[in-house]
Amino acid sequence: MDNRKFEKISRALSDASRITILQHFKKKQGCLYCAEITDMLDLTQPSVSHHLKQLVDADLLIPEKEGRNLKYILNQKVLGDYIDRLNALKP
Repeated sequence: MDNRKFEKISRALSDASRITILQHFKKKQGCLYCAEITDMLDLTQPSVSHHLKQLVDADLLIPEKEGRNLKYILNQKVLGDYIDRLNALKP
């Protein structure tokens, strides 16, 4: 993972709402639908869409169209690479 990718992920994770979204993926252990994410956050739908876009742009979430619905899957590989990079910063 290069420094630009690392920075992009760090910026995506710099918001409490985005951290909350990722925490719900851990509880759900699978995928979350856009409507589920909107229901669990006390935010408007456009705000949720903005946060999801930031996570998708950082490759932390993978969007998949399922009929008329959009579901998101946590990108375990990118998250794992990011965590490994953070751990490499330890002395």
